[in-house]
Amino acid sequence: MTIKYKKKLGQNFLVDKNILKKIINFSFIKNNDYILEIGPGSGNLTNEILNKNPKKMKVIEKDENLIPILLKKFGKKIDILNCDILKIDEKKLFESKCKVYGNLPYNISTKIISKWILNLDDEPWFDEMYLMFQKEVAERIVSKKDKKSYGRLSILAQWRLDCEILFDIKPSCFYPVPKVESTLVKFTPKRNFIKIKNIKNLEKVTSLFFNQRRKKIKNVIKSLISKNNITDNISVDLNLRPQNLSPDFYYNMVKIIESN
Repeated sequence: MTIKYKKKLGQNFLVDKNILKKIINFSFIKNNDYILEIGPGSGNLTNEILNKNPKKMKVIEKDENLIPILLKKFGKKIDILNCDILKIDEKKLFESKCKVYGNLPYNISTKIISKWILNLDDEPWFDEMYLMFQKEVAERIVSKKDKKSYGRLSILAQWRLDCEILFDIKPSCFYPVPKVESTLVKFTPKRNFIKIKNIKNLEKVTSLFFNQRRKKIKNVIKSLISKNNITDNISVDLNLRPQNLSPDFYYNMVKIIESN
């Protein structure tokens, strides 16, 4: 059966067997693990995961043309959901926490990870995630302050998750061959994090700062103090720029606003 990729879905199938095995070796799948795979494509990574005999595996594939291929290849070994990952409630997929794998489409990868973070409960629905991103996006996710890549995505991702780059993947490992390098990132839920009542407030605060990322934070701080009736006791150098402030600054800024 010939596999036709769809450019509009951002499809690039991982085909390098050494890389596939390397991903699995990093993640130590056990026979009592529940597995969720996003965008299995032709099932290359799916096959490697099944070789580790997890307890249960579900895959989410939006491309209806790939469903017959997956059914023929795996039959009842996996549950196939032909749907859009952005429209599904992933918290209802399993009765227990799962491990998540995904070669995320470049065009919606930040939407996917942002959705998952925004919808996290106090008790996350996953234990670990191993996700492939365009290298530039991966660098933004894990970036520390004072770096050019540091920004809103870094702060959002690092609020609830420990984010770790595992390794880069060359374009030649995919079909069709993309124009950019990819990177595998591991995500683990944080046990300790600064509590925020409404994550939308973090989005608003970071937006205010990073819409003027080249400017000193003086005016943004004054604006927040004025709009939220906050006492002017925020101990921060007003000559700094948004990329010079740690993620904790933004989380605490939201806490101050919410407690007012």
